[in-house]
Amino acid sequence: MTTISATSSTDWIFDDTPISDPFGRGERAVQFLRLLRHPKSRLPGKAFQLDPWQERIVRRIYGPCGEDGRRIVKTVVMLLPRGNRKTSLGAALGLLHTIGPEKVPGGESIFAASDRKQARIGYDEAMGIIRADARIEKRMHLLDSKNRFTDGRSRAFLEAISADAGTQHGRTPVFALVDELHAWKKRELYDVIRTGLVKVPGSLMMVITTAGRGQENVAADLIDYARKVARGEVDDPSVLPILFEARQDEDWTDEAVWHRVNPGLAYGYPDIEGLRQLAREAREKPADREAFRQLHLNVWLDHSSDPFVEMQVYDEGGGEVDLVDFEDEPCWLGVDLSSVNDLTVVVACFRVGSEYVVYPWFFCPADNLQGKADCDQVPYPTWAEDGFITPTPGNVVDYHAVEDCIREACARFEVREIAFDPHMGRNMMANLAEDGLPVVEFRQGWVTMAPAVKELERAILGRQLRHGGHPVLRWNFQNIAVETDKAGNKSFHKGKSRDRIDGAVAAAMAVARAAAGDMGISVYDSDAWSDEHAFM
Repeated sequence: MTTISATSSTDWIFDDTPISDPFGRGERAVQFLRLLRHPKSRLPGKAFQLDPWQERIVRRIYGPCGEDGRRIVKTVVMLLPRGNRKTSLGAALGLLHTIGPEKVPGGESIFAASDRKQARIGYDEAMGIIRADARIEKRMHLLDSKNRFTDGRSRAFLEAISADAGTQHGRTPVFALVDELHAWKKRELYDVIRTGLVKVPGSLMMVITTAGRGQENVAADLIDYARKVARGEVDDPSVLPILFEARQDEDWTDEAVWHRVNPGLAYGYPDIEGLRQLAREAREKPADREAFRQLHLNVWLDHSSDPFVEMQVYDEGGGEVDLVDFEDEPCWLGVDLSSVNDLTVVVACFRVGSEYVVYPWFFCPADNLQGKADCDQVPYPTWAEDGFITPTPGNVVDYHAVEDCIREACARFEVREIAFDPHMGRNMMANLAEDGLPVVEFRQGWVTMAPAVKELERAILGRQLRHGGHPVLRWNFQNIAVETDKAGNKSFHKGKSRDRIDGAVAAAMAVARAAAGDMGISVYDSDAWSDEHAFM
């Protein structure tokens, strides 16, 4: 498995195991929610619909307490696809802390979202519940111009605020519903809420969001932490991860996956026929397919929020690559050794007319492949079984195996250059150079990488890069985040430390040297070369 999903982080929601409730606060919360009414409810008396899976979540939040009587859960991280009524549940819990048994005199509850319109959604949902019951409406003081209502008895209040309305310093909420965190472009308000909550004993933050895109945002950080808690890598009982998400490699058309990731489907929401229609349309429209995976299956999309190229364009280069066709043909190798416990890759590049053809060999340590899969959220064991990665014995990459791969490529193809970043590769470069193999340096700075990135981008956008659809190489490409200097030069970097872009870097090196070699330009004659770059 490559992500925490409904088969692991949420088993407890469906298995009927006992949930601790020594002080009856979980039961108390459930009974309060059952007393509420909802204007759209089809139940008798318009009773608030609290389905079994939702009830289990409420009990798990409010039931477990320490010996001192304080609730153990301080932060709920709920990743839930669109249409599973997360707003209704969040609104009801906001009322639990405003007019229900969790209220405190003068207590402040917050519904926070990326913008004013989104913040009003939860607020309006809560107002709908209030107005559905005249007894509750009578005791509330409404200040709609400020998106606030107050309980006339306790003076506890609930207010909708947004990330685009300033940082809201001075807040001391007892309850905060953070809605669609993946859409928050800045983290200032999130930090203000989080630090404000610790000022009040027994406070609770509930983050309810669908999946997002990229790793350079506060939501990705929080979801990653929640996954670590769910996997047991981090011991933090104050955080409750509830992560309904499909794995990256799962069949997005499989309705069994839909049902596992959308707990409301068993109760009629979202509409199954509506999902089927969206899926039919998405089969023919790549952009719709990605939206379906993100919003309805909670697949976190390409790791870069500012992608190097659109992956559907990259995928057009998936034509077959058979190395037999290139034996004794000119070849350029790019080598990215990385660190000893990460991916290492050798990429070969050939020229076929105006087309570049690339083929990668990936290496990684054999020890704890599943652990790496859980951490990086990609199927390392499957890739290894299918021959897309070569695991080397132990917990570090065996550089001897990498060197053997390079030597075999030199024996099989007419290798013109073997490009290394000397930062990690000096020893291997020395070994190869000693045997007369054409080793050259290719440093990872702007001067050398910007032209390489530009040529690689031109090849992909021009449909002149053929890569055979290699899944590990594709994953590396989708991880790329791009830095652009004032002159418009681009370079690669990783969105987060767990992202791997080694194959894309090595491909850029190999393509750049193939382009220069095809024009008869040696690396020693290029603008990037100077005497200080000389290897020997």
